[in-house]
Amino acid sequence: MQASILPFQYGWYWIHYGLQAFKKQPMALIFWALVTNLLVNISYLIPIIGQIALIVLTPSLTFIVLNACRRILKDERMLLKDWLAPLKENKIFAKLLQLGGIYFFFLFIASLIATLPFISTINAALPTDGQINPNELIQVVKTPVIIFLIQYLVITILFWHAPALIGWHAVPMKQALFFSIIACWRNKWPMIVYGVFWAFIYYLFHFFSNYLLSTIGSDLTYFLLTFVSLMVFAILYSTFYPIYKTVFNVNDGIQLKP
Repeated sequence: MQASILPFQYGWYWIHYGLQAFKKQPMALIFWALVTNLLVNISYLIPIIGQIALIVLTPSLTFIVLNACRRILKDERMLLKDWLAPLKENKIFAKLLQLGGIYFFFLFIASLIATLPFISTINAALPTDGQINPNELIQVVKTPVIIFLIQYLVITILFWHAPALIGWHAVPMKQALFFSIIACWRNKWPMIVYGVFWAFIYYLFHFFSNYLLSTIGSDLTYFLLTFVSLMVFAILYSTFYPIYKTVFNVNDGIQLKP
C-alpha cells in the first residue's frame, strides 16, 4: 500500500469531510458514540479485565466505524444489523483481536517503562493513613504520565491505519503496522493540524464544563455535556474514513467535496 504525501491543509479537510459524513446520518454516528461510551463505562465496572478487554477490542471498534462511515458517504442507510456485519467476513474479527492483543502488549510495556523508574517515589507519596495530598501526588506522577503519553502517541501512529489495512486488504500484521507508521510520517503535517484541532476542542470542552458547573448547576450541566460529548465523538469517528481514503488514495467512487 503506497501512502500519498498530502499538504498540511488536509488536516482541516479531514475534519470538513467528517462533518459531511456526520450531516448525512447524524443519529447513526451519535448511536455509535453512545455505544462506545457505554462500553467504556462497562469496562470500569470490571476492574482490570474490563479495561484489558476494551483495549483488545479497540481495532475491531475502529474497523466497525470505518465501515459505517464508508457506507454513510456512499449514501447507504446504516441499519442495526449493518454495524457488526464487517466483522463476520473472512475471519476478520479474529485477525483484529490479534491486533488488539498486540496493541495491549505495547501499551502494557509503555506503562512499565513510564512507571517502574518512579515506583518508589509514587509509593512514598501514598500515605498509609489514607489521606492523599492531591497536589503532592500530581507532582509525583507528572513525569511518568508525560513519558507514557509520548509513548502512547507513537503507539497510536503505529496502529492508526492497521485495522483498515488488515480488514480490507488482508495485509499481514507486521506490514500493516509498518505501512501505518510510514503513512502517518509522510503526512505528519496534516496529522499535526488534525491533532491540534482536537486538542483545542478538548480544551474548549473542559473550559466550558467548568464554566457551566459554576453557573447553572451540576444536573443540567452533566446532561448538556453528555449530549455535546456524544456529538463531538461522533464527528471525530466520522473523520477516520476520510483520512484513510485520502492518505491511501482509495478509489471507492466516493467524491469528497472540499
